[in-house]
Parts: sequence; structure tokens; C-alpha cells
Amino acid sequence: MDLKTASALRRLRLVSAPEAVSFLVLLVCSVLRRTTDFDAVPVMGAIHGLLFILYVLFWADAWNRAKWPLPTAAWYFLMSVLPVGGFFAERRLRRAQEDAVIAARARREGVVNA
Repeated sequence: MDLKTASALRRLRLVSAPEAVSFLVLLVCSVLRRTTDFDAVPVMGAIHGLLFILYVLFWADAWNRAKWPLPTAAWYFLMSVLPVGGFFAERRLRRAQEDAVIAARARREGVVNA
């Protein structure tokens, strides 16, 4: 994995959890808006919208650089539209990143010829 691909995956991983948190907070704010006088939906909507746009941009970049097959790319996109999906995407990306680091170290030390 080259440096640009690793950076693209890292950016996607770093934005996925905050995007999921903002989605959950937006849902809570929507409920509070309907049940109380508390109205934070415009602010949280803007924050979540920005994080969602960043997620989609980073997803497209990661898909392009990592050459994911369509099912993998679709899975990561689906995780962006589910309220807690960002947490699952972050976890899977973290594992992939750790595996890539281990493989790179093994290649550098001459353990494998991959």
C-alpha cells in the first residue's frame, strides 16, 4: 500500500466516527425539538451535513486509491447512512490499516515476498 492510499484510508477512518456521533446527536436534537422548546437542529444539521460531505469525499478518494471491489465500496457507503454505521466503518478501517502496517514491516524485514 502506498502512502497516498494509506492517507486516504486514514482520512476516511478519522471522519467516520465523528460523522456517526453527529448523526446520533442530530437524531436526539430532532426528538428534543418535537418534545421541548430546545431547537439545536439547524446547528447540528449543518455540522452533520459537513461531516457527511467530508465522509463521502474521503470515501470516493479511498475507493479510487484502494481499488476496492464494488461490494466493499458499497458497504462503506452504506455505513455512512446508518446512524451507528460510522463506528463499524472506523473499526474495519482500523483493522485494515493495522494489517497493512504489519504486512509492510514483514516485507521490509524480508519475512514475506508480498
